Amino acid sequence: MDMASRVCFVVKKINLETYYKILNQAYKIFSLGDSAVTLDLGNDIREEMNCKVLAMQQWLLQNPFEGLKDVIVAYSSISIFYDPVITKAKIPFTALAMDIASEKLKQAYEQASGIDWHEDKAFYRIPVCYDAFGFDLDSISEKLGLSIAEIIHRHSARTYRVYMIGFLPGFSYLGQVDESLMLPRKTKPVQVFAGSIGIVGGQTGIYPLDCMGGWNIIGRTPYKLFDMSAEPPVLLKAGDQVQFYNISINEFEALDGQGARLIPEGNASIARNV
Repeated sequence: MDMASRVCFVVKKINLETYYKILNQAYKIFSLGDSAVTLDLGNDIREEMNCKVLAMQQWLLQNPFEGLKDVIVAYSSISIFYDPVITKAKIPFTALAMDIASEKLKQAYEQASGIDWHEDKAFYRIPVCYDAFGFDLDSISEKLGLSIAEIIHRHSARTYRVYMIGFLPGFSYLGQVDESLMLPRKTKPVQVFAGSIGIVGGQTGIYPLDCMGGWNIIGRTPYKLFDMSAEPPVLLKAGDQVQFYNISINEFEALDGQGARLIPEGNASIARNV
């Protein structure tokens, strides 16, 4: 059976009832030094909250203020970075630069749409070689009481949302994994290779570079998530969707040798259940 006949396209809908509750809940605004301000919706990993902060990011980029330098989103918070000298020069003498930044965050919260159907959000199917590079699969299997084959199946059965990029250039935080696969962080970091796929808590993530890391490694993709020679250098974006699929070591080596860049297979508003 070919791929097209095995793929079901389902429009992914935001839980509007939950979203409207978010609109009415309290948020916190606080400064990060004298050149950044954060609006925090709460310490939760929820798609509705992530959609809200992504919509706020888009609104701020479309409605910038003097001195705005960058807008960064996390799971359920958004931070704006600005040049206080430039911002201060454009506002009344008695006001602080932080005041205008905080006011812009409030406006973004009130005016931005919370439904994230942006055309630039993509859907990727990412190949993963679990068997040869799942260095922690044996210990995970013993800890969770699941076979390695079942761990692979459960990890690759879901479509994940890219909630944020951080820690390293291009490191993608995806969620959420099947509850039966939730794992604590390692007590001691170990050497991790670029392309490694890990799990911590309800998150799964992809290491873009060789580094020390504390996630539980279950496989590796041959594709680069961060490439300085590419434009843009970071492949995935917050709001993108990802589905993993299992490949053999021979397939991994063939793809790794090609050095090709992964391309999206569609828009993130479409969830593909294989």
